[in-house]
Amino acid sequence: MTGFGLSEAGGDGLDVRVEIRSVNHRFLQVRHRLPGELADLEPRLEAKIRKRIARGALSVHVHVTRTTAPESVSLNADVARRYRREITRLAGAVGLADDVGMEALLQLPGVVGAQADEGRRGREARVVLRACEEALDSLETSREAEGARMETDLRKHLAAIERVARRIDKRMPAVVKRHMKALRSRVADLLGSASDVPASDLVRELALLADRFDVSEEVTRLFSHLEEADAILNRGGGVGRKLDFLVQEFNREANTVGSKCNDAGVAHDVVTLKTSIERLREQVQNIE
Repeated sequence: MTGFGLSEAGGDGLDVRVEIRSVNHRFLQVRHRLPGELADLEPRLEAKIRKRIARGALSVHVHVTRTTAPESVSLNADVARRYRREITRLAGAVGLADDVGMEALLQLPGVVGAQADEGRRGREARVVLRACEEALDSLETSREAEGARMETDLRKHLAAIERVARRIDKRMPAVVKRHMKALRSRVADLLGSASDVPASDLVRELALLADRFDVSEEVTRLFSHLEEADAILNRGGGVGRKLDFLVQEFNREANTVGSKCNDAGVAHDVVTLKTSIERLREQVQNIE
């Protein structure tokens, strides 16, 4: 499901802004972008997400601005020298002047490091995680609105499936009778005046052949699956995987109807039925 969550929080010398974007995905996939000094929070942040989100490809961006100076600062001269050496080599290779100054070097990752005591690091982590929780709240509100719109669409496809199933159900008695009549006529043509076939055996065999064209059981199961889908949507919560299973059952019954019933009108209805089921499947892949 798609959605967007945003939160801003401050405290203990930090201003934190968290953005979470979600797009459709069959499973849960999380990508983080946290400042290097907060990388150790990724497992805790992902655990919070997995508790609340079941499906979707999520991108989490955490922006941190320090509003107070750290207790101490470390300068990594070895990293600065490696940067300087590579920049000089690159400048020579492309024929440009090597004019990198100290200000530019200090802005490169790893040259300047802030050190904080464990107590302050813990307080900063709480600020960041609180902002992430609030961004998740915002994301869920956005996804709920999207979910309401998708529910309307799902019910539209379910209604289309029900209409076609009722049309097939209404048509089937006449189809079975027509098949039975055609079978009787063909048997009469084949047997001619032969009288050595008992009438009871002939009737039984005709009934068995006609039963092969009867799809009433499959249509009944379609109606049962429709009732279950309606109940799932009414219960709410995480419905995606349950509906995904039902879509497979819809397809199974539709395929059986198409293979059993040798009737042009029903065949056209089966094509329409499978089209609606496919549209339902596409939507179901995207919901929680």
